[in-house]
Amino acid sequence: MQKPQAGDTVRVHYTGTLEDGTQFDSSREAEPLEFAMGQGQLIAGFENAVADLAVGESCTVTLSPEEAYGEVNEAMIQDVPREMMPEGVELKAGMMLQGRADDGRVDNFTVVSFNDEHVKLDANHPLAGKALTFEIELVAIV
Repeated sequence: MQKPQAGDTVRVHYTGTLEDGTQFDSSREAEPLEFAMGQGQLIAGFENAVADLAVGESCTVTLSPEEAYGEVNEAMIQDVPREMMPEGVELKAGMMLQGRADDGRVDNFTVVSFNDEHVKLDANHPLAGKALTFEIELVAIV
């Protein structure tokens, strides 16, 4: 059975869950995820699991935070003045915001907490610090 090689485009179905069983993502109700092997488009642990599969095979893999989105980096959690928030936005803990860096890059932030003077924003990936379990099925090598 042929296994995918670097440069191959593959299609996979997957379901991702957290340690408590909560599902955070799935392709099962949509088209399979398509990506090129070896291009760094996905987290390394996911791609490594796909590399071990032949078409039609499935696996379940649990990735440590280091193999997924990394540990939480405390330096990426900051308090900013409330007046830096966009006007008319009703803040809620857990909501996602976007900001543009001086170099034009768009950054995503999660609102951790806020008061009348400050907003605590977290620029870590929402899944940072979490072990992730994926059920993966290699549907095709195209």
